[in-house]
Amino acid sequence: MALKVKDISKAAAKFVARAGVAGQDYASGVQAAGTSQFDNALAAKASWAAGVQQAAADDRFAKGLNKAGPQKWQTMATTKGVKNYPAGVAAAQSSYTAGVTPFFQVLQNLTLSQRFPRGDPRNQQRSTDVQTALHKARTGA
Repeated sequence: MALKVKDISKAAAKFVARAGVAGQDYASGVQAAGTSQFDNALAAKASWAAGVQQAAADDRFAKGLNKAGPQKWQTMATTKGVKNYPAGVAAAQSSYTAGVTPFFQVLQNLTLSQRFPRGDPRNQQRSTDVQTALHKARTGA
């Protein structure tokens, strides 16, 4: 006897409808999680690494891309992304500032070597100096 399953379109509509009014429940759940989410995620570091290695061994990245097809990202980006991108960027302004400040400071304090005429291979040293300084700031090396 075949298993009785809900109508897929009704289940999808219910999922969307319920999620559409669950914003406060979502926020409450995040608040209630406190540091446990952080602690649990940190404790799962080895499991995460093993899972990533297994996914790579199984070629799941490419399989997922092939399953979604070449148009999925574009469709989702032009529907969801267009409306969410500006608000997401605005909400991240302070995080962006905190993230780039150390690199801006490195560049502001960097004294570059003499600039030579365009195309002169000695100008490559200027680029190398920037790259080295930024890499050192990123890695602390």
